[in-house]
Amino acid sequence: MPKNRILPGIGSALTRTRELTTDRIRPAFDNAKDKARSLPLGRILPADGSTLTRTHKLGLGGVAALGTAAIALTVVPTGGGAQAAARPATEQVSLQTTASHQIQDVHASVTSQLAGADQQAKTAAAKLKTQQDAEKAKAAAKKAAAAKKAAAAKKAAKERAAKAAANRSTVRKPVYANNLDGWIKESLSILKKHRIPASYDGIHRNVIRESSGNPKAINNWDINAINGIPSKGLLQVIPPTFKTYHVKGTSWNIYDPVANITAACNYAADRYGSMDNVNSAY
Repeated sequence: MPKNRILPGIGSALTRTRELTTDRIRPAFDNAKDKARSLPLGRILPADGSTLTRTHKLGLGGVAALGTAAIALTVVPTGGGAQAAARPATEQVSLQTTASHQIQDVHASVTSQLAGADQQAKTAAAKLKTQQDAEKAKAAAKKAAAAKKAAAAKKAAKERAAKAAANRSTVRKPVYANNLDGWIKESLSILKKHRIPASYDGIHRNVIRESSGNPKAINNWDINAINGIPSKGLLQVIPPTFKTYHVKGTSWNIYDPVANITAACNYAADRYGSMDNVNSAY
């Protein structure tokens, strides 16, 4: 074939190849750039400038892969000689299709990895919340148990205090001897509560004169005996007088030493001002 026909043919093929590169591969490059731009920047780079997490690294890797694929599409020979210019147009189209599929696969892989990372983050957050709720419930139960224990301890302490007070009261209660000395002293404590005046000496003196200290003494010969109401007890009190001047808190038995003394002193205080002022039969 004449040389003047071959060279124009080669130039025409080279021009056609460039046109194919511009018309068919450029859209794939633009598509790759658009898909790379569509990835949320917040999922690729940390917003606060902190260290890259696994999710951020996956995002950056995906973008880098998309960029590499896009750049590969632009590397189409424009002046590599007759062999490059003579490459069949169908091979160029096949390369474009393969690259486009690779870009889609990379995009799908990155999207899947990001979704998996998000799901892992949500699962971890839910697990953390469950643990925190359990810890809160445990703390609340512990606080309630402590409050219950404190209330029980307070109640027990109150009961112990009341019991101790009762014991101290019992301990403080005097124990009187079962004799004339003890009877007079116990009578004086009761008279004092009722503000009835009397003294130990005044009571003792009159008891010795009236009954010689015998709580069962009875006079069966005086006028009262003749009238059927004989004088009885330590201070020889007749039944009507004992009943009228009985002091609350003492026995109703006229022969009871303490009851007899307190009733007689109450009568003497009413009539003579005090048992101390009585020096004979009264």
